[in-house]
Amino acid sequence: MIEIWRLHDLDEFAEALTLQQRIWNFADIEAMPLRWFVVASKVGGQVFGAYEDGQMIGFLGAMPGILPDGQPYLHSHMLGVLPKCRDRGVGRRLKLAQRDEALERGIDLVEWTFDPLELKNAYFNVERLGAIVRRYEENLYGVTASPLHGGLPTDRCAAEWWLRSPRVEASVAGKVGARGRGERIAYPADMAHIRANDPARARAIQRANGEKFQDAFARGLAVTGFERAGSEGAYLLERADEAVTEGFAAAGERIRRIEKKALRALRRGDTDGPEAA
Repeated sequence: MIEIWRLHDLDEFAEALTLQQRIWNFADIEAMPLRWFVVASKVGGQVFGAYEDGQMIGFLGAMPGILPDGQPYLHSHMLGVLPKCRDRGVGRRLKLAQRDEALERGIDLVEWTFDPLELKNAYFNVERLGAIVRRYEENLYGVTASPLHGGLPTDRCAAEWWLRSPRVEASVAGKVGARGRGERIAYPADMAHIRANDPARARAIQRANGEKFQDAFARGLAVTGFERAGSEGAYLLERADEAVTEGFAAAGERIRRIEKKALRALRRGDTDGPEAA
């Protein structure tokens, strides 16, 4: 029987640290230290563990953050499950525990980054959890020693998980609603094999599709679906649902408009700054 527990003490954090190394095999300088887990648990973050027969088989760690408009959110930095325990719903149970606890505290948004080359993970994030994507970060963490990263730049998509949105409510309930589809960004279904055996080709695919993501996001599109076919996995993009609350991309743009308006007001000699833009 698998149980999800909130972690609180040093021994539990040490288990999560050991699990991190077993899953990612990071160099010491790249791994999240024990102190990170301690701090996350003390300052409004989250540390959860998944246990089976008293042994930790997965963990999740998140830190609190503030959007540019002052709204609080959680940045879910790590979620890992032992390879032998995958495909059993452990990651989903950790994410649902995260959602429940965040909603209890009045937090509406959880964000995290993921590798767009990991197609199974993309399907999980977008279709099973209902996250959307509106940002693409190039080489976010630098090239790491982890075999999971295959020596490639750590390009990442930023998942926005709006916990109270209708699409998330439907996804966590196992319902898939009909949504319009605009554009597709596709990867070969055997992307993991390509990364392991042909890094030059993997890098070419990563670079080309990264440019497509950035162009699509600049035009106001968002990833709202993921489609799995025999030969490829495709991110499906459309105009973001107007009901989705603004995230980093939208909030940042709104703050920039406010700053520009304030600067114009100062140059005119106005004494009162704008309240909204």
